[in-house]
Amino acid sequence: MKTLLLVRHAKSGWPEDVDDFDRPLTELGMTNAPKMARFLKEKSISIDAFISSPAKRALQTCELFAEVFQKSFSTDASLYNPRERNFEKLIVELDDSIQSVALFSHNNGISNFANSLTDEIVNLPTCGVAGYEIDCEKWSDFPAAPKKFLYFYSPKNF
Repeated sequence: MKTLLLVRHAKSGWPEDVDDFDRPLTELGMTNAPKMARFLKEKSISIDAFISSPAKRALQTCELFAEVFQKSFSTDASLYNPRERNFEKLIVELDDSIQSVALFSHNNGISNFANSLTDEIVNLPTCGVAGYEIDCEKWSDFPAAPKKFLYFYSPKNF
């Protein structure tokens, strides 16, 4: 059994003359990301691996989560402006020693992917988290594996 967490980046700003890729988190985003990470940790949600879009706002969100969980993280360019197949391609290539993974990305892609997994409709707000149980032992079996919606959390939860 594997666990997949989909995390939309926390609230970001739209500074003038800053490319979309380089948009930073706002003060609210910098507050909500560690709050959400602590919330998950208090619920005994285990995360073995953290993988983020390299875009600044997603990377900052991932860094704040990884700090709370005291874990390292990596980036994958396919999580920036992603399509559903980007997520699946990354997931099937994960090391099977990873039992639970958190992917940090952007809308519309991350919500579209979440909605392709089960019948549960999820529109991830900034810093929103959706969790899924994947009935497989190998990540390469992800596409055909039964998937169960576990939870959806929003910063509005706290």
